[in-house]
Amino acid sequence: MSSPPAIQTTNLRKEFGSKVAVADLTLQVEPGEIFGFLGPNGAGKTTSMKMLLGLTAPTSGEATLLGQPLGDRRARARIGFLPEHFRFHEWLSAAEFLDLHGRLYDMERSARRKVIPELLELVGLADRAGTRLSAFSKGMLQRIGLAQALLNDPRLVFLDEPTSGLDPLGRRLVRNIINSLREEGTAVFLNSHLLGEIELTCDRVAFIREGKVLRVTSLAELQEEALQVRLRVGAPDPALLHGLEQFGSDIRLERGDGVVSLSVSHERCLPQIAQWLVSEGYTLYELSPQRLSLEERFIQIIGDRLTE
Repeated sequence: MSSPPAIQTTNLRKEFGSKVAVADLTLQVEPGEIFGFLGPNGAGKTTSMKMLLGLTAPTSGEATLLGQPLGDRRARARIGFLPEHFRFHEWLSAAEFLDLHGRLYDMERSARRKVIPELLELVGLADRAGTRLSAFSKGMLQRIGLAQALLNDPRLVFLDEPTSGLDPLGRRLVRNIINSLREEGTAVFLNSHLLGEIELTCDRVAFIREGKVLRVTSLAELQEEALQVRLRVGAPDPALLHGLEQFGSDIRLERGDGVVSLSVSHERCLPQIAQWLVSEGYTLYELSPQRLSLEERFIQIIGDRLTE
């Protein structure tokens, strides 16, 4: 039998009085999938995660985690969570901190003794097992927080800005850990403002704005459909810009020497553009396609207006 979705939500909504924090959260995350959750500040990302984790009750809608309703104790026992704004027990050492969380998970002492050194090694803190957390840097706290999120051998992990306090080596370490979770069949729900990290890590992403999911898509699909084309054409005129509208959008004459840029949906448009330019009598000196970054696609889909 196939495993149920790691996350499945239908019309999940959260209201605080007259304020709608999440209007319609509908998405599905599969086992072993790395799923990015993207949106501007105030879009409803944190409230969405809190609903899924059972930290706040939805106003309406339905959702399951690991095939169980929200709040189910069996499902929660197989979920890991690293919050963005964590407050750990600074008077505990790294090993004591993980041991405490292991006891909260009702893990046997023998299991804790085995897994804690392994996790400290995994996050690069094996030599800091006896160091109090009060002496840890922000990046080290981020890594010990990731270790506690993996302590219970979870099948679903929520990571809220997991690399925000890390240097490039730390970010690479976290990426490697996330990739290993994928290989083990563990789903990861990843919220991050570092879109470069999302590009390197995620299989699919959801774009959310003003409490609504605007689009869910794979990164491979986004890359295929997002091309910025640079043309250098002899003697451009208004008819050129108008004619290029049949192939794409966001058409701009960048300089007076015939450089035109436009966004097209797929690379199969490129030979069509070249053929049309020649048939219309234009001299084509250059046609250079360039993939749009996730940041550029984010602005296209979300818009560039700041959310309050």
